[in-house]
Amino acid sequence: MKQYVIRRLLIMIPVFLGVTVIIFTLIQCAPGDPFSQLVESGLTPEDRELRLRAIGYYDPLPIKYIKWLGEALHGNLGQSTNYLEPVTAVIGRRIGNTAILSLASLVISTILAIPLGVVSATKQYSAFDYIATIIALFGISIPAFFLALMLVKFLAIDLEIFPVSGIETASSHYTGVKRTLDILHHMVLPLITLVFTSTASLMRYTRSAMLEVMQQDYIRTARAKGLSEGVVVYKHALRNAMVSISTLITMQLGSLLSGAVLTETVFVWPGMGTLLYQAVGHRDYNLVVGCSSVIAICVLLANLLSDILYAVIDPRIRYN
Repeated sequence: MKQYVIRRLLIMIPVFLGVTVIIFTLIQCAPGDPFSQLVESGLTPEDRELRLRAIGYYDPLPIKYIKWLGEALHGNLGQSTNYLEPVTAVIGRRIGNTAILSLASLVISTILAIPLGVVSATKQYSAFDYIATIIALFGISIPAFFLALMLVKFLAIDLEIFPVSGIETASSHYTGVKRTLDILHHMVLPLITLVFTSTASLMRYTRSAMLEVMQQDYIRTARAKGLSEGVVVYKHALRNAMVSISTLITMQLGSLLSGAVLTETVFVWPGMGTLLYQAVGHRDYNLVVGCSSVIAICVLLANLLSDILYAVIDPRIRYN
C-alpha cells in the first residue's frame, strides 16, 4: 500500500502540471487584460502600459508559464491585481468557508443517501421506492442555481426565516457561541441546496449498486444458510456495494471542495466558488490560475483517497 500511494503521488505530478498548462493557456488567451477595467476608473493608458510590462504581460506564453511555475514551487502564486495582495493570502481567507460548507454537505448527504438507497433497493417497487425515486430524479434534474433561487424567494424573502446572503450578519460583531450560531443560520440555505442535489445522485447510485449486488450468488448462499435479512443486506451486500459507492462519495468530496460556484454565488457565500467567479469577471489572471490549481489538487487527492478506500473497505483488493 505504501509503495502504491507513493507511485500515485508521483503520477499526480505530471497530471497536475498538465492541468495547470491548460488553465494557464486558456486564461492567457482570454480577451482583455488585468487592468482593462481600471481604464474606465481613471487609469491612464500610460500607467496601464507600465503595469502590464511590470507583470510581464507581453512575455511569450511559455516564458510566462515557466516564471509562474517557478514561483508556485516556492509557494508564491503571484499577486492578485484585484485585491492587490498575494494570491495565497486571498485563497487562504476563502478556502476555509468552502471547506466548512462542503464537508458538512458531504457528511449530511452521505448519512441520508446511503440508508435511503439501501431501503429503496430492498423494498424495490414499493411505495417508498417510487416516492424516493421521484424525489431523487427531481433532485438530479433541477439546476442547483434554480433551487437556490427558490429557497431565497420563499424562505428568505417571503417568510424571512433565513438570511438572504452572506456568512455573517452585517455589523453584528458577534463573538463565541453567538457568532457560531449566526454562521450556522446563514449556512442553512446553501447547505440545503448542496445536500439535496448530492443526496439525490448518491441515493440513486446506492440503490443501483445494491440491486446489482443483491443478485449475486453469494447473497443467495447467505440466505440459504439461514442468515437474517439484516445480516445479508448490511454485512454482505452493503459492504460489497460500498466499494463502488465510495468512489462517488470521494469524487463528490473533490467537486464540493473545489467550490460550488453557482450555489456560493447565489448566496454570496465567501468561498472558493464566489472567489473564482469574481476573479474571472475582473480578469485577475493569477487568482484564476491559483484557484484552479487548488481545485485540481483537491480533485487529485480525492481520487487518491478513493483508491485507498478500496483496500480499506474490501480486504481482497491488494495493490502490487
